[in-house]
Amino acid sequence: MSNFSELSSSLSFTSSSHMSNGSVSHNKSNSSVAEAGTSLEVISLNKLSSSLEQLLIESTCEYSDADIVVEGITVGVHRCILASRSKFLHELFRREKGSLEKDGKPKYCMSDLLPYGNVGYEAFLIFLSYLYTGKLKPSPVEVSTCVDNVCAHDACRPAINFAVEMMYASSIFQVPELVSLFQRRLLNFVRKAVVEDVIPILVVAFHCQSSQLIAQCVDRIAVSDLDNISIEKELPHEVAEKIKQIRRKSILDDENNTEAGDPLREKRIKRIHMALDSDDVELVKLLLTESDISLDDANALHYCASYCDLKVMSEVFCLGLADVNLRNSRGYTVLHIAAMRKEPSLIVSLLAKRSICFGLDI
Repeated sequence: MSNFSELSSSLSFTSSSHMSNGSVSHNKSNSSVAEAGTSLEVISLNKLSSSLEQLLIESTCEYSDADIVVEGITVGVHRCILASRSKFLHELFRREKGSLEKDGKPKYCMSDLLPYGNVGYEAFLIFLSYLYTGKLKPSPVEVSTCVDNVCAHDACRPAINFAVEMMYASSIFQVPELVSLFQRRLLNFVRKAVVEDVIPILVVAFHCQSSQLIAQCVDRIAVSDLDNISIEKELPHEVAEKIKQIRRKSILDDENNTEAGDPLREKRIKRIHMALDSDDVELVKLLLTESDISLDDANALHYCASYCDLKVMSEVFCLGLADVNLRNSRGYTVLHIAAMRKEPSLIVSLLAKRSICFGLDI
């Protein structure tokens, strides 16, 4: 209220000045009125933004007319606001009524709205807040920072995952200014992140058709020492083929390169991995007898920790033919891989097996 009074007195003063001072004052008056008008507009927009935010955060402002369920949590929304801010949601609300709840409000499930990718609860709240207020809040610390106290959190995996989720939301719900913002942020991550963490960036770039981001990620991965297995398993086929093509060309261009690899050896390792994909440990045992490739040569435990279920992992470990402490070409143990996969049961199982190996109690 005090701001409005100040603006009113300013307008009144410049008007009287104009009456007494002629053309020079007329120019000053116009300038002052314009500045006052701009200030009033800024104040009004901030007030509007704050008022709309209350619809999201105040439990007493329960005027929502639809619900969106994200990770099992129901979020009340106002379709008129979302439809005006997102072409995707405008078309969705016009075309589909959602599943009706007891109170008559339609309900939409986030997983049904996403053709690809994932948008978590925290990322959705930040995205939703932007649609309501026009202001982008900082990333929540609890989901966008790692536990390393010395990390700057400018390219760690939680920060990347959160930006990836925001990119998915911005692209799928068709909010172009946010797409541009998070594309720039992810481009910055590509240069700083460890190469494994570039994979989710490349996947979101592929789905969101960001050619510049795709090119940067492909170049970064192609010159890295990331294994072809990870590339084939975790990236879209056409992207994986592009990276392998660049690598093959690089090997051919380098006359002194001696790392072309043994095609027969790679084929035998791939057969073991395919048997693991089929949950066929008996076939794995047969393949081991037919060649000189060992489970450690194939990084079988690492492969299980990345792509197989706990049952297969346990069966392979029980063969007693693999070293649980073996490090792969990137220097990671099986436990490292399990931690990256974020499967608690797998981590607990590995810790138990390691304790057996060392005669420890956990």
